[in-house]
Amino acid sequence: MKGWARLTIAAALALISVPARAGLQELTEAAKKEGEVTWYVAHYTSDGAEDLGRGFNETYGIKVNVVRTTAQVAYQRLLQDIRQKRATCDVFSSTDVGHYVRLKAEANFEKYIPENAQMILAEFRNFDPEGFYHATSAGLVLLTYNEREVRANDAPGRWTDILDIKWKGKVAVGHPAFSGYAGTWALAMRKHYGWRFFEKLEKNQPLVGRSINDAIPALNAGRRQVAAGAQGATLTSASHGAPLAITYPSDGSVLIVAPSAIMKEAKHPNAARLFMEYLYSVQAAKITARHFGIPLRPEIPVPPGARPVNEVKTIRLTVEEISEGIPEVIEQWRDTFGN
Repeated sequence: MKGWARLTIAAALALISVPARAGLQELTEAAKKEGEVTWYVAHYTSDGAEDLGRGFNETYGIKVNVVRTTAQVAYQRLLQDIRQKRATCDVFSSTDVGHYVRLKAEANFEKYIPENAQMILAEFRNFDPEGFYHATSAGLVLLTYNEREVRANDAPGRWTDILDIKWKGKVAVGHPAFSGYAGTWALAMRKHYGWRFFEKLEKNQPLVGRSINDAIPALNAGRRQVAAGAQGATLTSASHGAPLAITYPSDGSVLIVAPSAIMKEAKHPNAARLFMEYLYSVQAAKITARHFGIPLRPEIPVPPGARPVNEVKTIRLTVEEISEGIPEVIEQWRDTFGN
């Protein structure tokens, strides 16, 4: 009887799994007929985004047109496409969650839930309960420094340390009007320390780049010594021989959760759906880890030099806080820093 029961259960599971596999196969064939997908992306370094695109192409034979910019530039480009009724972008991947709130409210996204949506780390599941956009990338903003110029014992250990006068002319940061990472970081600092944090920072004459990753060449060249930097890009540069190191601030690294969504008027809708499936795959997680990003699949270990995100004290803002707060922060930033 027990053997019969096991056979029945196995048969039932087989019947359940066949439609899912058949559906994905059917999607793959439809996507191959479309032949390409255009991806507006701000999640990764240019090399990381291109590597993910190549992985998809090698797996499915479908070309990925990678358009990698900062988050706000990608968003403005997308808005221009929408105004001109030009269906260029198929998959939109920004680091500013507020973009998704506004675009979803205006019915610009297709509802699509990848098959592997429940296979990623629990803290990143069900990002949009309605299924219009999904967390496909995560990273940390933390303290970074040039270890040739700064000894580990002297490096800032918490965010307020970079306000010390000894770091005058030695700090680099990104601009919230261009970078989703920088915008979320600025909002987190405002929430925890008030805008006086930035009024004090301004007195230290920080170097303000557009992308948060602009801090890396400044640190490498010795033009700045410490920065609010992205973990992934910093560790990638260090792996190539740059004199960079990271510190997880005792008052919390800022966790950036970056979604992706399929445009409702996508020119290549099937390729876009398959690409969303791919972003949740083990293969994509391996590529992400290779570029020192946080792999969303639990099967893939964190990259060398990084800690698992559940072992790091983090500051995570809500979707509502980011959506409402970043436009305010951009205006305050311009009033304080004049750019």
